[in-house]
Amino acid sequence: MKILLVEDEVSLASFIRKGIESEGYEIELAYDGLIGQRLAFINLYDVIVLDINLPHINGFDLCRQIKQHAPHQAVLLLTALDSLADKESGFGAGADDYLVKPFEFRELVLRIKALARRNSDFAGLKTVLRVADLELDTEAHSVTRAGKRIDLTAREYALLEYLMINQGRTVSRVDIAEKVWDLHFDTNTNVIDVYINYLRKKIDKEFSPKLLHTIVGMGYVLRG
Repeated sequence: MKILLVEDEVSLASFIRKGIESEGYEIELAYDGLIGQRLAFINLYDVIVLDINLPHINGFDLCRQIKQHAPHQAVLLLTALDSLADKESGFGAGADDYLVKPFEFRELVLRIKALARRNSDFAGLKTVLRVADLELDTEAHSVTRAGKRIDLTAREYALLEYLMINQGRTVSRVDIAEKVWDLHFDTNTNVIDVYINYLRKKIDKEFSPKLLHTIVGMGYVLRG
């Protein structure tokens, strides 16, 4: 599970991060609404947790923007604002849940898990995968980077889709062989390396930053 926490109180953010990581989940932090917006727009998360009183963009507005960008993105508002009017504003902005500070950490985890399960029901409805300015439309089977169309062969497209679904995670050549080629890995073939090179030339050569990275001895990772 991958979580984005947008919280400007550094000590609280650190506390939540340590707790979430102890649960075995991945978490990214943003300390203001502007950074939170950028991360939410270029990455995929199971759940986004937002404070309301944030610098630059408040949590209500950020929640609204995230929901306009990705309607099925699960968002939990975590805030000291506990009036009914505040909760109405939060749910009116599209929040899926609302937890008032101070809170029990275990309750936060339970609510995150519930939202992630609910969000997984909509996973099949997500048609556009994004990593930085690279976009893959799973319905149109089209790929663009920085608005420029990129033409891929069927195998290159399947490879890119697999890497984008697993963005931020290193995938081995064995993983790719089984998931993209649907075959058992032959250590004597370099076909995967060849296609990685084809893909790198098309999505990275004329663009910055580079998104497709080789992790020596482990595999490949696509990250912004």
